[in-house]
Amino acid sequence: MHGQITDGLRLPIGAASSVVRRYSTTLTDTPVRHAQIVRGAVVGGSGAINGGYFCRALPSDISGWGLDGWSWDDVLPHFIDIENDLDFDGPLHGSHGPITVRRVAEFDGCTASFVDAAQQAGYGWIDDLNGSTPDWALPAGVGALPLNIDRGTRVGPGRAFLQPASSRPNLTVLTDTRVRRIRMEGGRAVGADCVGATGAIVLTADRIVLCTGAIATAQLLMISGLGPAPVLRAAGVPVLVDLPVGTATMDHPEWVLPVSWPPTQGVPPLEAVLTTPDGLEIRPYTAGFGAMTDSRGGDPTDRPHLGVALMRPRSRGRITLVSADPDVAPVIEHRYDSAAADVEVLRSGFQLARELARESTRLDASWATSQHLCGSARMGSDGDPAAVVDNRCRVFGVDGLWVVDGSILPAITSRGPHATIVMAGHRAAEFIAAR
Repeated sequence: MHGQITDGLRLPIGAASSVVRRYSTTLTDTPVRHAQIVRGAVVGGSGAINGGYFCRALPSDISGWGLDGWSWDDVLPHFIDIENDLDFDGPLHGSHGPITVRRVAEFDGCTASFVDAAQQAGYGWIDDLNGSTPDWALPAGVGALPLNIDRGTRVGPGRAFLQPASSRPNLTVLTDTRVRRIRMEGGRAVGADCVGATGAIVLTADRIVLCTGAIATAQLLMISGLGPAPVLRAAGVPVLVDLPVGTATMDHPEWVLPVSWPPTQGVPPLEAVLTTPDGLEIRPYTAGFGAMTDSRGGDPTDRPHLGVALMRPRSRGRITLVSADPDVAPVIEHRYDSAAADVEVLRSGFQLARELARESTRLDASWATSQHLCGSARMGSDGDPAAVVDNRCRVFGVDGLWVVDGSILPAITSRGPHATIVMAGHRAAEFIAAR
């Protein structure tokens, strides 16, 4: 298991993976397109199994949240504190944080072909994709990804934050233990019903923080009686607090286009991206899916591919509880085709990808997802009817309960959300400690 998590040159999500939980989703409604998505089922969560993409949210993303305590000046110190950027220093970058960040300096194979094609098409080179400020927005262009991969080793949040603290006497990490329900008494969260290797156990605490990801956190809240009243009643769950959990989720829709560029061996799955003025991110994945996940080789149909991802989608999905049984997965619907404008932008991105690939592709794109599901328990101000937690990550209507993971993002970020979620955890720790 340790090798699956630390190997930053592979995505440990293939059929043989023992560190993920799998869910079914419906990507589009017309026609219906189904897909399987995965979430990390290991200490460190999905941050322990991702491709190493560690781009920050843009300042415009943060200002768009419009939340007290979450301005760019509020969050930048936390972005700095969580990282040790080996390529850049100065006031925008950290050099003492636990997560190592570095970029690939020289490209070959698929990535080199893509970068060359993008620059020939007139896109400029961006030195630092984490270099945006409120006074200077990054232009469209191609650049090397900041990666939380250090010499082939993935440095996820579990490895970065928990492992160094494992010897502390006030920390106990229970592995192979699943929370099934939050215990509530008199409007306060007082504990959790869990099941572990030895059977059922009950944990009690005066402060409870859910950070199980956008899917599991939403399910856990609803099973515990915190969610949309009609949904809870239909699932047979008594309603304790009527909250809009899972009602307007967000993700980055992605069209995938295979290309015949040469694959690259011994490198991370993604090394560079192209951003466009209309909010697209074109991603040259360095190998086929099989090679990235299972180290397979020799399959001529398993080729590198371009991902065309829409980073500011209008479409909204939902997570719906269908049973009070924690072992029954919720229904997940991405509803990517619910906004016609999104489909049109993706179509234009697909045409750009084909132009960049030139004669290297003759196939059509297929619908996929970036697996960046978020916003299922979004953060908002008092009185916001769409919010589940307040600007200090406290669940509305419940004492002693916080949510700190991708669930709380008020809007999806214009970059992959991993670095922003880690930042939010670092920021929220101050709130929880202060209560």
